[in-house]
Amino acid sequence: MDLAPRRVESASPRIDAVMGEIRRRIAARLLTPGAKLPSVRALAKALTVSTSTVVEAYERLVAEGAIRSRPGSGFYVASQLAPLSLAEIGPKLDRQVDPFWVSRLALEGGQGFAMPGCGWLPPSWMPQEALRKALRTLSRANADVLTDYGTPLGLLPLRQLLARRMAESGLVVRADQILLVDSGTQAIDMICRFLLEPGQAVLVDDPCYFNFHALLRAHRVKVIGVPYTADGPDVALFEQALEEHRPRLYITNSAIHNPTGAVLSPVNAHRLLMLSERAGLTIIEDDIFADFEISKAPRLAAFDALNRVIQIGSFSKALSASARCGYIVTRKEWLDPLVDMKIASNFTGSQMSEALVLEVLKDGSYRRHMEALKARLSKARASLIPTLRQLGIEPWIEPQAGLFLWCRLPLGGDAADLARHALAENMVLAPGNVFSQSDTASSFMRFNVSQCDHPQFADILERAIKLARR
Repeated sequence: MDLAPRRVESASPRIDAVMGEIRRRIAARLLTPGAKLPSVRALAKALTVSTSTVVEAYERLVAEGAIRSRPGSGFYVASQLAPLSLAEIGPKLDRQVDPFWVSRLALEGGQGFAMPGCGWLPPSWMPQEALRKALRTLSRANADVLTDYGTPLGLLPLRQLLARRMAESGLVVRADQILLVDSGTQAIDMICRFLLEPGQAVLVDDPCYFNFHALLRAHRVKVIGVPYTADGPDVALFEQALEEHRPRLYITNSAIHNPTGAVLSPVNAHRLLMLSERAGLTIIEDDIFADFEISKAPRLAAFDALNRVIQIGSFSKALSASARCGYIVTRKEWLDPLVDMKIASNFTGSQMSEALVLEVLKDGSYRRHMEALKARLSKARASLIPTLRQLGIEPWIEPQAGLFLWCRLPLGGDAADLARHALAENMVLAPGNVFSQSDTASSFMRFNVSQCDHPQFADILERAIKLARR
């Protein structure tokens, strides 16, 4: 191989340079699949680097699958994968617009896409420095935090901290009533496995967070939507659904409802609990947006003292979606079966993620981050509403907090068609019917106010509206 000598100041760039040269040769087909690479000593001499640098570069290339090691023989170029076509990696314009459509596009879109339809904050809005500081602290922690399994309930100091935080919302719990899990989604999944049998009925808000639909579909239950109002679910229709379908479970947000931004009123909270007690209904209260509140909303779990209500939450929205950590709060007699289910399905949680969350939460920087974040969201919301109104898009309500605006499109606009046209210009939107069990929200769209600062946002949306109305 004709490899020009190179001198680099530190070991890591030297390793990267060696790897880059091998990759370049493979891409240019100067090294074909199955070809033997130079020996470690020969390549080190050709590049004027140490043999340890070449060994490390080869090991990393083996780890990523670019080359293969044959003990006693050397290193060889791996068989190449068939190249992806542009059609395979491009947006799926013809796919059915459903909850998975939105989720996959938002997760796979990458930096080239605008994301008004996703459900999370931009990376630059997250407490990156606090996370880095916590990671540095963890790097000096005891080895068991970095390498060992966690306890079944999860890290005790984090559960104790969560119990103190919940007391601020009127929910008095002990640390041994809290089970740490990987996410809010896993929490709901575990509860559904514990409480539900296929064919049973489950109530959800209409509209509600679209992944509730996808998750419940996987459990093969009958999903019943109850229309949601600015004060919570329509109580009369909720009562009617209880009598007609005898559901086992109801899943909802009490504070900063997703997607509407509405807040459950104390009166409706009381009526819901009275009806649920009479019907033997269990409620899952998803409290994932708790830290986004300006003023505290009623909590069903606090009013009910965890008699019929199970509260769940996670830190993916306010802290980090990469540090997977959520929780379940429930009455003591339900906790042991849920712990057994966690062990059976996941064995344990991520002790490292739990320790990371604890480090950030106990630092005053998290409180400061949330105060700044709420102000930033308020400013973004105030700026976005006039832009939407100029396009004939009207917010259903103007929420006081949170990420979302639930909006009605101009007369004749179909949200699914609009989303497809916007996707053709690399913008991911969240059309209303993915949130609606009854498919009655075709003229609605959910906008994430933190993700609407793309310079072409209004222009793309305007063109998509015109195309959708043809």
